[in-house]
Amino acid sequence: MPKTFSVLDEQWLLPAIQQRYVAFLMKRIGMTRRRAECFVRLWLYVFLKDCQTRQALPKPPLSALGFPKGWVECSCREAAEVFYGDRDRGSDRSAGMMLDKLVALGLIRKQFDGNCTQIEIPPLPDLLEQEHPDTAVVLRPDTFDPRCDAVPIANLLASNYNWLSRQTETVPYRIANILRQWASHYATGMRVLRRNDNQNPVGFYALYPTQRESEVKFFGPPSRGLHLSQVAEVDPFAMALPGDEQCRAVFVRSWMIDSPYLEQAQVDFLKDAQQTIRVMQQDFPNLCDMYTLIIHPSYAELGRALGFQKTNSDPKLPIYWMYQAVDRFLSLDVQQVMM
Repeated sequence: MPKTFSVLDEQWLLPAIQQRYVAFLMKRIGMTRRRAECFVRLWLYVFLKDCQTRQALPKPPLSALGFPKGWVECSCREAAEVFYGDRDRGSDRSAGMMLDKLVALGLIRKQFDGNCTQIEIPPLPDLLEQEHPDTAVVLRPDTFDPRCDAVPIANLLASNYNWLSRQTETVPYRIANILRQWASHYATGMRVLRRNDNQNPVGFYALYPTQRESEVKFFGPPSRGLHLSQVAEVDPFAMALPGDEQCRAVFVRSWMIDSPYLEQAQVDFLKDAQQTIRVMQQDFPNLCDMYTLIIHPSYAELGRALGFQKTNSDPKLPIYWMYQAVDRFLSLDVQQVMM
């Protein structure tokens, strides 16, 4: 590794900027946090090495990452130092396997000329767009349209399940079919956050009224409540239909806002969820319990801020149930809570 820089030196790329790239990359199918972190480190390394070769090394700190101009030499030993230089473990072999995984994900290209390994990082359109987010876009909560919204929302939600499923190519297809099935039975609890300019959905939530016979599953292992990411065809939770006075529970089966719009839209989307539950109470007059399944650590903090309490964890996976009373959720001043 060149003596003039180290990607482990935070002066080159401030942690906040690095985490912004990591969070954005994790929306890609098949991406985990560890893979995203390794890619960002590798990206920084080959960019700086390319700049050094051309005697154009920039002054730190970088406000954004650029792309190297062509192929850059990077051995497995160099990659191991980049990926694992701050850890006690991590071999050249494991670094090579990580490089292969990044190739498979379409993030890098790799070639071996008989003497050394070379890496190329192609300018990825979605990463370039991330550097210049459109902050002027107008967003509005809207009804879920199963004909137009199912596929884009399925791709948005799939990033939540990357670490749960190895069959990453089937997850969006499966989710799209399930969303359309839910909507055919009761679409009132399904809402999107829609851009006004192109009508694309950039956020989604699903409030799922649950039959009384399914309530016991909220008290069992959380892994048995997974459905969007699983191969089993039978949904473990039966949906209640309008007029069911035995229905007491609403399951927050999904909640997600695309990261560029999170700060702008989260409060309004939460207020919309409160209004949606009030509408649902007309169909299910005895709704009193709310449950949600925390499958991604980033949503645990939001749940706690909204008054949800952790109930029971899973013995096999790092997921758990959270509970909140409907009346208490509806009484929240969301604007104040989210300050």
